Amino acid sequence: MDNNPYNAPVVRAADPHAGNGDFVPEGITVDAGRGMAWIGHGWEIFKVAPGPWIGLAVVYFVLVIVVNFVPFLGPLALNLLMPVLIGGIMLGCKSLDDGGELSVSHLFAGFSNNFGNLVLVGLIYLGGFVAIMLIAFLLGTVVGVGAAFTGAGKMSFVPALLVGLVALLALIPLAMALWFAPALVIFHGVAPFEAMKTSFFTCLKNFVPFLLYGIVVFVLAILASIPIFLGWLVLMPVLLASMYAGYRDMFLHRG
Repeated sequence: MDNNPYNAPVVRAADPHAGNGDFVPEGITVDAGRGMAWIGHGWEIFKVAPGPWIGLAVVYFVLVIVVNFVPFLGPLALNLLMPVLIGGIMLGCKSLDDGGELSVSHLFAGFSNNFGNLVLVGLIYLGGFVAIMLIAFLLGTVVGVGAAFTGAGKMSFVPALLVGLVALLALIPLAMALWFAPALVIFHGVAPFEAMKTSFFTCLKNFVPFLLYGIVVFVLAILASIPIFLGWLVLMPVLLASMYAGYRDMFLHRG
């Protein structure tokens, strides 16, 4: 019966060419186990074109290093253009999803597809990042001055550590807002602020799958860093592809 040509076609859950489906603008809530599935799907997408993926990763790493060498403006420009680069990579993932090819040029495809809106996403993200860092700096200054006046200088590292922890926690919602925004902008023309708001609330209502995803990614990041960070040439493409898999899982209804 398995070879019966009259049987209905079956799509495997891990199949990176599983079809696009209908767009769900508000996103959906998925099971906790989907957090692991996104990584599995990312690996499947990577295996379709490992050479181009690794080439893309190498170019990305070199680009980050070169841009960061530009004093002050380099890191700002990188944060501003990050959604543009991610948007291009999402287009590359969709190309593979549709049975096409991936090339290193996909890294820059966002510069010719919804570039303005992707930059606006980066601008909003950058504004939020700068605001959080500024607040953290001011809190740190207040803590330092307070420690000096109270004579608690030797213990000042404790409140300073708490300030750093608060800043780190404040960056999590910002990362949630950015996570799916490039895909929503480049695939569906969603306005930048709306895309970031939708991304945040979709991540929020899928907190448990993302928690599981984060734990697994943390372990994989440690393993990828052991052989002088060479594992990141595979892990980074897998994570980027898993971002696309998550977008497909929560925003595309396949009936």
